[in-house]
Amino acid sequence: MIPERLEGAEWLGRPDVQAIFGALEGAAGRTRAVGGIVRDSLIGRVRDKTDIDMATELLPVAVMQKARAAGIAAYPTGIDHGTVTLRLGETSVEVTTLRRDVTTDGRHAEVAFGTDWVEDAQRRDFTLNALYCCADGRLFDPLGGVGDLINGRVRFIGDAGQRIAEDGLRVYRFFRFSASHGGQHFDPDGLAACRDAVGRLGHLSRERVGSEMLRMLALPKVARTLGAMAAIGLLERPETILRPLQLYEDLGGHDAAARLALLAPEGLEALQAEWRLANDMAGRAARIGGAATLLIEGKPNWAAYKYGEEAVEGLAVAAARADWPRDLLAETARDLGRLPVAPLPVSGKDLVARGMRPGPELGAILQELEKQWVESGFTLDPESLLGAVQALD
Repeated sequence: MIPERLEGAEWLGRPDVQAIFGALEGAAGRTRAVGGIVRDSLIGRVRDKTDIDMATELLPVAVMQKARAAGIAAYPTGIDHGTVTLRLGETSVEVTTLRRDVTTDGRHAEVAFGTDWVEDAQRRDFTLNALYCCADGRLFDPLGGVGDLINGRVRFIGDAGQRIAEDGLRVYRFFRFSASHGGQHFDPDGLAACRDAVGRLGHLSRERVGSEMLRMLALPKVARTLGAMAAIGLLERPETILRPLQLYEDLGGHDAAARLALLAPEGLEALQAEWRLANDMAGRAARIGGAATLLIEGKPNWAAYKYGEEAVEGLAVAAARADWPRDLLAETARDLGRLPVAPLPVSGKDLVARGMRPGPELGAILQELEKQWVESGFTLDPESLLGAVQALD
């Protein structure tokens, strides 16, 4: 059954949301919620921090005037493109005036404001994103998006090639939504249009592509999607890398940084440049990958000592890279779980107190003591370690 009304959505019942609807003539249908908040509410997948977007017939200046007259804070965050951010209490809403594209160049669109809801819907990317909800929950679905959503079909609006020509990033969004809302099934027309567009995406910024890829890599199931992207030349990764991604997923893994480590087993430098990865994300992926390498080498003590909690995620990455049998994975997990990891209980100050001079020799002895400490399973006490210094001398 195709619903005609959105029922039981927590956000729709909030007094602050209803106040914003009221200020913007929502009762008359002139302002409606749109996009992801409507889409995911229909299938019960709204997250706590899901953005609330609204579309309106009102011009941006009128939105700000009406909001402020009702005691709602208004900020012209994207007013040139028709977007105003409203804030009331703990609720923040982006309100965008209905638009139609005048010209596009594959990256940017020149738009004109309008009052035609169908025309606004037709300029969006996929039918499941062209869903609107009135203040009372009534749905407006001009393009059959609800049916596509329920059936897990990610379908471009109108001609898929034209939609991609308007914004090449829609190729990546097609695969992301096919993974998140399409059960990793790919609409044939959409897939064919994406294949045709692969050689014409060089104008896309690395930041935008990287953002889409990270959102994709954080999904529960994405290995099959990455394989489909590789098959059309959108993702240049061989089967030897794609298979471990599937094995990792089969183990229940869905960590974006871990998947980055699997995509770049030789190091993150090239991938970080390709997708403009933030240093913290690239660093975490590198640590997970480093822990996985040590675990594959049979060095769980070192993995735990050097990488701490990252070694836990590294365990799944190691098992996927090396295609471990379940018993080896379980055994290594037990080894990690038994390790009482602690910092080296002696320092350079201790060695200086015993008469050693600071310098390279002291550093080399500290490294050797660290090696003994780790390989003992973190069981040697300070006296035993300091007693070993004389033997090293």
